Amino acid sequence: MKTCLIVDDSKVIRKVARHILEALNFNVEEAGDGREALDRCEAGNLPDVILLDWNMPVMSGMEFLRSLGASGFDNRPKVVFCTTENDVAHIRAAIDAGADEYMMKPFDRETLESKLQLVGVA
Repeated sequence: MKTCLIVDDSKVIRKVARHILEALNFNVEEAGDGREALDRCEAGNLPDVILLDWNMPVMSGMEFLRSLGASGFDNRPKVVFCTTENDVAHIRAAIDAGADEYMMKPFDRETLESKLQLVGVA
């Protein structure tokens, strides 16, 4: 079973994403900020894919993504940014920092499933 780590400070977004992912047969974990997510990854709990919010307290999505890239994991998870930031500069910055795909909030099952297929985990 594939695993997904949802990293978002919004409990509502995590709940919606969890519901969709579990219906797609994913094992789901959650983190409320980038630091919590990075700690999980460094502890050896690497998921297949990470849904990552941009704006969070403690550690932002971009800070998390850069730290994840610098950590040198052999089996780095796929990363799908999931955010309200929709201008070209934000999208380019996310891709340049190592994101595999980008998805706008709010999203539905069809959108999430297509993004997971694009990164090869669906």
